[in-house]
Amino acid sequence: MGVKIDINRIARDQFILVDNQPYKVVSYEHVKPGKGQAFVRVRAKNMRTGNVTEFTFKSSDSIELADFEQRFMNYSYTDGSYYYFLDTNTYETFAVPAENMEYEAKFLKEGMQVVVFLDRGNPIGIELPKHEVYEVIETEPGFKGDTATGTTKPAKIETGATIQVPLFINVGDKIKVDTEKGTYIERVNK
Repeated sequence: MGVKIDINRIARDQFILVDNQPYKVVSYEHVKPGKGQAFVRVRAKNMRTGNVTEFTFKSSDSIELADFEQRFMNYSYTDGSYYYFLDTNTYETFAVPAENMEYEAKFLKEGMQVVVFLDRGNPIGIELPKHEVYEVIETEPGFKGDTATGTTKPAKIETGATIQVPLFINVGDKIKVDTEKGTYIERVNK
């Protein structure tokens, strides 16, 4: 049995157990209605199925933290059903089911170091680096000097994901991306 905490101490990216299922907290909101008891609304991703669910807890509730092992591993390849990661310390290969990686797969590059979550030795999900540099492989031609308008255009990066970038970004440019939000941060020197 894991450690129990007061629901008011919940934080983003914590791992919790609800009905014996491991969840990662995506967001939470403390609500104090005009009448009645305060409560906490939690959106969490099921680490086994990948589904995001919303839970409501009374402010007096406590919640159990999930006990995961976290290991740094390098992404190797995918066969469509699984994504394979190599533990560089033990040289073991771990396979994470593709259905647990729908969002993360869009930003995964070969050789990228990620955190793999193991539940009783079984890999159930990953966490990408917060920021990563990608090459733009497809976008409309850029406009020199158009840096102040805040207007964006779609650009496809090397992993196949499409994100919104400023108009001055061209094919071949390297850009830094926030992998949590899937948003452009800045252009990186060539």
